[in-house]
Amino acid sequence: MPHPPDSKALSQARYTRFAEGYVTSETHAKGSDLDRLLAIAGPQPHWQALDIATGGGHTALKFAPHVAHVLASDLTPRMLDQARQFISERNGVTNVSFEEADAENLPFGDDRFDLVTCRIAPHHFPDAQQFLRECARVLKGGGLLVLQDQVLPADEEAARCVDAFERLRDPSHNRAFNAREWEGMCQAAGFAVEHSEQYVKRHDFLPWARRQGVDDATIERLIQMMREAPAIAREWMDPRDWATDAATFVNRHILIRGRLG
Repeated sequence: MPHPPDSKALSQARYTRFAEGYVTSETHAKGSDLDRLLAIAGPQPHWQALDIATGGGHTALKFAPHVAHVLASDLTPRMLDQARQFISERNGVTNVSFEEADAENLPFGDDRFDLVTCRIAPHHFPDAQQFLRECARVLKGGGLLVLQDQVLPADEEAARCVDAFERLRDPSHNRAFNAREWEGMCQAAGFAVEHSEQYVKRHDFLPWARRQGVDDATIERLIQMMREAPAIAREWMDPRDWATDAATFVNRHILIRGRLG
């Protein structure tokens, strides 16, 4: 899918603007998906971990007590500052460091990390396959990649609708993938996919939209888009109490553990 040449700059601009909201966002800060990522990874006390696109720092914080060190990285300096502040306010967390990094061109040496994590971010990356190649490069042989991201239905029309709904709310969204695409890209990058599961997150529609600063006109367009969505897309997003202040919907995530051969 084509993407604008300044997509990374757009992502930086938007996440500079909305950084604080992502630290406090319950969708990102809380949820059993963090527990699932930890369980899937099975981290060891001697491991060196890299968290790519750390956002508010929630994944880095979750893993820090279970590994020797976490390097939290992000493309957006303001986002990284917010993560640093968030983690520094937690007592006893002293093994997290921070570094600005492009997920598709990581400034880290080969064979450095035992674990790479990336949570709810790859849909922003212009080239997800290159991101996965970089994960493989910086991991030690036998190292683990544990990632979570939005996942699309296999039906192409429904997938286009679900993806467009997200992009209307956040223009820095590049694209999501279906489960088969994700597993294929992981394998192409040299990972044996040891585990894959889906996780459903239900969102309060208005806070979800407002977190990206959308105006009232865009809210109305999102409401109409959901009403007009094909049946498979509506089933995938499962809107409830739609077009009311209590409106909710779900997006679906994939959680993958891949081991580098």
